Amino acid sequence: MIEIKKLVKQADNKLILKGIDLSIKQGETVAILGPNGAGKSTLLKVMATLIKPTSGSVTINGFDLKKDHFKVKKLFGYLPHSSLLYDQYTPLENLVFFGDLYGVKDVELRARELVKEVGLSFFINEPVKNFSRGMIQRIAIARAIIHDPKILLLDEPHTGLDQGAISILNNVILSMKEKGCTTLMVTHDFKQAAEICDRIIIVKNGRVAEDFKVRNNQLDFVSKKYQLQVEGVS
Repeated sequence: MIEIKKLVKQADNKLILKGIDLSIKQGETVAILGPNGAGKSTLLKVMATLIKPTSGSVTINGFDLKKDHFKVKKLFGYLPHSSLLYDQYTPLENLVFFGDLYGVKDVELRARELVKEVGLSFFINEPVKNFSRGMIQRIAIARAIIHDPKILLLDEPHTGLDQGAISILNNVILSMKEKGCTTLMVTHDFKQAAEICDRIIIVKNGRVAEDFKVRNNQLDFVSKKYQLQVEGVS
């Protein structure tokens, strides 16, 4: 599904990614952990075609990222730190707008279903500028999956969410997984990573320091692995 080979990203004479090699299968839910400045978000932005790698290759669903970036863009839903929503638009207007960009059929019906799924039907015609951070994030989640993407790229998706919104997000990720969607999630939240992901990648100093499977919500196991690799604590 996703093949990354010898990926390097340099910016302002600083090496951010130092030869990343990864292979991710379809349907995997993968958390990317690591300290600030490790290169996690940069890796996600490269896959989202937002920044170009200095060298190396990324192949997604058989498409080369450099040569076929328009085809690749149709495959993923991306949730960065910002919502990418239009403040003056309502949830319905935002989702219909983005759905139209992807050519979603029966887009208004799909938009209404998603607003209901994220628990904001009562606010469907209210402008987003009046929403709380958690409410905005819920609609941003809906925006990211409006076109039923094959890949979800999530950058710190749980930040600033209340428990209800966290539960909704996790349910969305798991329901997308049931459809065969592949998810890569940059996070500092070990608990959420252990609960919904089946694989953990730890990035340190621009390299993959650890890559392991998670079973049965092994939070302690994830924490110990992280401490060993990043903090040097056994």
